[in-house]
Amino acid sequence: MRIVIAEDDALLREGLALLLRAESLDVVATADTPEGVLAAIDEHQPDIAILDVRMPPTHTDEGIRAAVEARRRRPGLAVLVLSAYVEQTFATELLTGGVAGLGYLLKERVGRVGEFLDALHRVVAGGTAIDPEVVAQLFSRYPQDARLKRLSPRERSVLGLMAEGLGNSAIARQLVVTEGAVHKHIRSIFAKLDLSPTDHVDRRVAAVLRYLEDGRRHH
Repeated sequence: MRIVIAEDDALLREGLALLLRAESLDVVATADTPEGVLAAIDEHQPDIAILDVRMPPTHTDEGIRAAVEARRRRPGLAVLVLSAYVEQTFATELLTGGVAGLGYLLKERVGRVGEFLDALHRVVAGGTAIDPEVVAQLFSRYPQDARLKRLSPRERSVLGLMAEGLGNSAIARQLVVTEGAVHKHIRSIFAKLDLSPTDHVDRRVAAVLRYLEDGRRHH
């Protein structure tokens, strides 16, 4: 796995590189500006780019814009965005291009090395890793949505885990139920949310998150 890291905080940047190299992963370049990471991506053709949301010069959304540009230049490039807290505009800015090979984690998650590495490998494999706190905030913003209110508590739990990027077997382990039970819950969720079911986890996640973002925009 070839990795490029973009983080303007030198301590965090080098710490992350050391962590990944300790796991025998190949950090081919690090950068501290959007321009630097895009140049590194063009030069090294990595499998994944890890980008901080806030980078120079304005420390607002440079990382998001660099991620969008990186995926435009290299369709299929896996991108993992790190943020100190939930960014309101993340989903609409980046998820509109599709969620395959895309992750968004809070920086505090990096300290949980096992979870962070699982998310990294899932994103490189074309999957999705959305921080649980992001999912929780998406749900909390529009509790009055009629379709969401149709879901049972267990179905909401399943939907939240789906949105984090977990597949059926991982959801089953998390909730200590059978995969068959998870499959039934997911079919019920799609029926109640008026979404067409699909066998592809990423498409399920895309449909769920886009539906939630539509709800946020209209409330």
